[in-house]
Amino acid sequence: MIGNLNHVAIAVPDLEAATARYRDVLGAKVSEPLDQPDHGVTVVFIELPNAKIELLYPLGDNSPIGNFLERNPGGGVHHLCYEVEDIIAARDRLKAEGARVLGDGEPKIGAHDKPVLFLHPKDFYGTLIELEQA
Repeated sequence: MIGNLNHVAIAVPDLEAATARYRDVLGAKVSEPLDQPDHGVTVVFIELPNAKIELLYPLGDNSPIGNFLERNPGGGVHHLCYEVEDIIAARDRLKAEGARVLGDGEPKIGAHDKPVLFLHPKDFYGTLIELEQA
């Protein structure tokens, strides 16, 4: 059911410093910051040959990334994103298998302008999973 790894998301306490570290120290190609108000984050994408790294920074006072950074002040891996061919079929199959879909269960448009869903980390060994329609 899952396809390619789309990205690994890392919550960071300082988006400018993290972007500079990847760009200047690792020589990575990085995107401009992109606000995602529906998700409460600002993102920067680091392009790799086979996937992306997504740097996450809180956008607004109610950002879920703000809560994550309170628990992990230095930042850290926030979630993994896998591609799926049909996000509704994937959601229905996962729910039938007992996996919990976060939120209202309906896909939202993500940073790549594609539908996304998140799965409860307790159902995947402590890892928050994002599914993105390929």
